[in-house]
Amino acid sequence: MQFHQLKRVHKNKTSAQVGRGGKRGKTSGRGGKGQTARSGHKIYPQIRDMLKRIPKLRGRGKQSFKSFQEKPTPINLDMIEKVYASGSTVSPATLLTAKLISLQSGKVPLVKILGKGTLSKKLTVTGCTVSVSAKAAIEKAGGVVHGTKTD
Repeated sequence: MQFHQLKRVHKNKTSAQVGRGGKRGKTSGRGGKGQTARSGHKIYPQIRDMLKRIPKLRGRGKQSFKSFQEKPTPINLDMIEKVYASGSTVSPATLLTAKLISLQSGKVPLVKILGKGTLSKKLTVTGCTVSVSAKAAIEKAGGVVHGTKTD
């Protein structure tokens, strides 16, 4: 091998073009003098006027219209009729053990008993919100609703 036959392993690096008529660097082909070239320039955006009129809603993000109030898990009377025996107590804890409801974020959820279906067993309902029709059906079957809210 002769000295004139040697070839480079790595090619020479070429410097990146800047905006002096080069391909597409900094301001090439776009100008850039005037107010934008001066320090401390401030162009007040027109959309800012509209943004200032919108009320502040801090920290709500996508869930801005989602309620903070926890919604109860609905349970119908026909499901209670299938699982519970006569004379037993219906509460969120017993509904959890009967697997009619499941934990939500590691906590026992609020429960609302709705009046869909019929009830023929005498039951005691505690710690649940009960609809008016469900309360009437439970009391008609000889059951008791106490310590609960009626909606």
